[in-house]
Amino acid sequence: MKTRFVLINTSHAGNVGAAARAMKTMGFDDLVLVAPRWANVLRREETIQRASGALDVLNNARIVATLDEALDGISHLCATAMTPRDFGPPTASPRDHFEMLLKSELAAQSQQAVGPDTASDLDAKPASQAGVAFLFGSERFGMANEDVYRCHVALSIPTNPGFGSLNLGAAIQVIAYEWRLALGGFAVQDATTERSLADAAQVAGMLGHWEQALTAIGFLDPAAPKKLMPRLNQLFNRAQLSPEEIHILRGVAKSMIEASGSKR
Repeated sequence: MKTRFVLINTSHAGNVGAAARAMKTMGFDDLVLVAPRWANVLRREETIQRASGALDVLNNARIVATLDEALDGISHLCATAMTPRDFGPPTASPRDHFEMLLKSELAAQSQQAVGPDTASDLDAKPASQAGVAFLFGSERFGMANEDVYRCHVALSIPTNPGFGSLNLGAAIQVIAYEWRLALGGFAVQDATTERSLADAAQVAGMLGHWEQALTAIGFLDPAAPKKLMPRLNQLFNRAQLSPEEIHILRGVAKSMIEASGSKR
């Protein structure tokens, strides 16, 4: 689904860079600035530093004079307004609204699949054909009332009732994350390589080594071993040891045997 982030009257260059970074981490790259304080904001040093590598988003960004220009080709407008208003669009949390929005789109697509005469052209057009835009106001004053009034929803991020102040970059990150999650999200990538498991022969060899070590220190009586070794076998099987861990345990057994011999 076409997704656009619109920043209105942004006054801090660093926040533009932070916005680009937040967007890129969630896979979005359509950024439009409406009458920002700095005409060269996309090239300012602070912007580039705060973008932290999201230079492609900055290079793709556009600066326009009016909100109408920023919303060209967009059908669903989401305001991000924390200040209560007597009049305007309904307020919803991002997660709840995104769920409803995508359900509506799926329903519209189903209607179109049945036939164009089953619904009006407006109702049947999926939101993905025109896209969704997230509007963010200036850092100091937020969104102007007239900009909020033209939106379909006012998104409110659930925060601490006693302190709901979010930095612009942080708010964009939350909205971008929730929207990406609603669209299906990204798979979690392992921070470490997949570990290999020791085979049965390696485990058996290590257990034999440990049996020698436990006998050497007097913990295991070979004449009455009971079920000590089978229990250890089950314990190590549950641990799903790697070859490196087998090597460590055999080193421990070797040290136990050597320590026992030196005491004698």
